[in-house]
Amino acid sequence: MFISSQLFSGRDKKLKSPAKVAPIAKPMEKVRIGYVGVGGMGTAHVENLLKIKGAEIVAVCDIVESHAARAQDLVVKAGQGKPEAYTKSETDFKRLCQRDDIDLVYNATPWEWHVPVSLEAMKNGKHAATEVPAAYTIEDCWKLVETSEKTGKYCIMMENCNYDKVEMMILNMVKKGLFGELLHAECGYLHDLRAVKYDMEGEGLWRRAHSMKRNGDLYPTHGLGPIMQYMDINRGNYFDYLVSFGTKTRGLHLYAENKFGIDSPQAKEKFVLSDVVTTLLKTMNGETIVLTHDTSSPRPYSRDILVQGTKGIARKYPETKIYIEQEGKPHVWDKVDEYMKQYEHPVWIELEEQSKGAGHGGMDFIEDYRLVNALLRGVEPDMDVYDAVVMSAVCELSEKSINQKSTPQKFPDFTRGM
Repeated sequence: MFISSQLFSGRDKKLKSPAKVAPIAKPMEKVRIGYVGVGGMGTAHVENLLKIKGAEIVAVCDIVESHAARAQDLVVKAGQGKPEAYTKSETDFKRLCQRDDIDLVYNATPWEWHVPVSLEAMKNGKHAATEVPAAYTIEDCWKLVETSEKTGKYCIMMENCNYDKVEMMILNMVKKGLFGELLHAECGYLHDLRAVKYDMEGEGLWRRAHSMKRNGDLYPTHGLGPIMQYMDINRGNYFDYLVSFGTKTRGLHLYAENKFGIDSPQAKEKFVLSDVVTTLLKTMNGETIVLTHDTSSPRPYSRDILVQGTKGIARKYPETKIYIEQEGKPHVWDKVDEYMKQYEHPVWIELEEQSKGAGHGGMDFIEDYRLVNALLRGVEPDMDVYDAVVMSAVCELSEKSINQKSTPQKFPDFTRGM
């Protein structure tokens, strides 16, 4: 998890007035939740939340009535009262946000609705939690920051990969200094989504369209989130600039030809998203990061995690391997088992048993638990609006870089010098 904030030198102060950070919310006896978007991922979150003591789901919203009804049934079966359903239109979430018995509005909608739902929640006095990315334009990133500051409400992006067991072990090792001073990292989202993008019962209804209109890293946060934690981004360090490159565009077209036929309507669709987008980031403290986006190629899943320091290196995918100078044989990787025994993160030690059976190896439950727990106890959540937007800003910055022949793009300072 992220550590507490540290002072950081100012940048871009002329662009915006000094920030007013959302204050830490007072403790709650229970967290009353309105859930917007209860399709596949939303339903998984609902199931997690129903297992967390102190979380109560009072309303659900989805344009597909059967999705809302399914969520209602899950809540009732868990022993809570039947939540009210909002299914009238794409903007029916506004009525949900206007209720006076909701503390947190959770959002697992298609990407273009993440910002409107989060803004509506905060403007109506609710904390907002959104699936990834929080936004995909710089303008919308600023809207989230300024609304959170103005309303005093949290806006948190639910990046589940920050809670992966191995990646949190590596985080623990980083903070204990085993890798020395960090120098470099690699990460990404390398996931064959060709079938998903053509699934007209699921994300294909909206996700494929982004590949037709945008060329950049459309989904940077799964890989970048853990690396940001290792490198103290927003906590004494910050991203300075990035440069992005894109390959030719082939994968989705070839998939459509093979699956639907050369003369099919699908095979005639045009895509602009590069099959592989590579982004190079430089931090203010001098580290470098290679970030890769590849969702159109035949390949096993990977987030390509690598962390290099002055004393050692760790890699995850296809298996976890670690090398710490002075501890192992020269030039030979060590397996993760012994390190896990010694450096397993305390959060996993506490919550692994409760997380069993939850999505993505349990990290989905842990991210939900950590947010609810912070609200119940009145402590600072692991992530904040600045974390949400600096990760999400990679979307537009990478698009701009590719469009401008891979010219460097400066990161806005969403913290205004904090």
